[in-house]
Amino acid sequence: MDRTAQLTARPEKREIAYDPPAAPAATASLHLRAAEVLEENWTGGSTVPSRNLYPHQWSWDSAFIAIGLRHISPLRAQTELETLLAAQWADGRVPHIVFNPSVPLDAYFPSPDFWRSSTAGRTAGAPRTVQTSGIVQPPVHALAAWLVHRADPELSRARGFLARLYPRLAAWHRYLLHRRDLGGGGLASVIHPWEQGMDNSPCWDAPLARITPAPARSYRRADLDHGAAEDRPTDLDYGRYVRLAADYRDGGYADGGGRFAVEDPAFNALLIASEHALARIAGELGAAGSARHARAERLTAALVERLWDAEAGMFLCRDLRGAGLVPERSVSGLVPLLLPGLPRDIAAALVRTVTGPHFALGDRTRLVASYDLLGEAFDPHRYWRGPAWFNTGWLLERGLRTHGEREQADALREAVLDLAAATGFAEYVDPFTGEACGATGFSWTAALALDLHHRRPTPPKRQERAPQRQQRDKSPQNLDKSPQRDVPPTDSAPFDRSDRGGDRG
Repeated sequence: MDRTAQLTARPEKREIAYDPPAAPAATASLHLRAAEVLEENWTGGSTVPSRNLYPHQWSWDSAFIAIGLRHISPLRAQTELETLLAAQWADGRVPHIVFNPSVPLDAYFPSPDFWRSSTAGRTAGAPRTVQTSGIVQPPVHALAAWLVHRADPELSRARGFLARLYPRLAAWHRYLLHRRDLGGGGLASVIHPWEQGMDNSPCWDAPLARITPAPARSYRRADLDHGAAEDRPTDLDYGRYVRLAADYRDGGYADGGGRFAVEDPAFNALLIASEHALARIAGELGAAGSARHARAERLTAALVERLWDAEAGMFLCRDLRGAGLVPERSVSGLVPLLLPGLPRDIAAALVRTVTGPHFALGDRTRLVASYDLLGEAFDPHRYWRGPAWFNTGWLLERGLRTHGEREQADALREAVLDLAAATGFAEYVDPFTGEACGATGFSWTAALALDLHHRRPTPPKRQERAPQRQQRDKSPQNLDKSPQRDVPPTDSAPFDRSDRGGDRG
């Protein structure tokens, strides 16, 4: 099937392909409901985040979605990533949106006629037959590809899944490590708030203040057709987003000359985690991964050197066009907890911060707020200025578990599962009340809840459960076909400790 037909085809109505795990009725129901969300949002070649609000394919959404899809259909999970990476530009960038040509232009802004990727992006190697945006999103893709492979290694090898994706993923990382090292310190920079994924974070207020907004008459905000204005970015901020994107487009999508350039901790932590995952993929393909592990360790050191703030007890953003570190605490600065290579004292400080008064996990909140509860800009409902999101909860659950915080990780896992189910898989929630905000039936919420549902915590006395676990692994109902089914180190963290080698817009 060619690319256009793949994107426009509506799948035939069919039953969800799943085998319910042996679990209480409530958790089995969560599995079924999450699978139904992903089925409803499937277009035949990829999954939209939300049918109405986000009707195209988004980059980091698809990575998270594939991680959940692997428990329903490893083939569909592989297809999700393959469809996205088929739209990669020749310079290596993976665009943050791949547009569905069957969706009307006025259904979403910025639409393909704004980005004009095939013409404005010609010098940068934009594809001619697929319309995309020109900016990027966080690089979760290699981590997703590795986890998808592990769900059914036999299918993956038979299809050459990793062999085909590895060169594209390597090119994607090269682009970030070379074209986007705008600060010269080894870290990748984002050149637009939409690239970091946490679009409306207060971390962007100071860097955006110097940007003249685009005239309101030059665009129409389609997002307000589906979301309350008080929950969305302000018109002033949105005008600045549009100005930055238009200037980048008019400059031929060349990197380095823009007025917005920020080193973000979450973006770089995900790049490091995916670099470790690329090393694992290289090993699966018969190549040495030691150089990639070493690069990941160097990047971790650069992350600490450039973005760690001991007084804040967390990582901060660095404004490369301004005065250095941005003194705003956001969930982005906690995401590096995902990395096992962090110095022990820094990991411990991050745990203290996430459970302390600024985020109050396990005290005032069950999910981690996207912004400092004590910050002047905190708003429990406005996009990324306070609400809790399920993808950052998923990342921090892995981080807490990686650093031995079992009790906190278990509580966060249960919170994600409970609130995802209770809110109809909401886009995000009020961090205090758990009230649903944004869209419901949101794909990455359903996918990551599905992943946590299947990735059950390892019980403390593993030796007593070993015979039962072995029997379950041999069962034909086992959804995750990896021989290491029950939260092995490679699934509870991006990589083995023993294998470290020394808006979305």
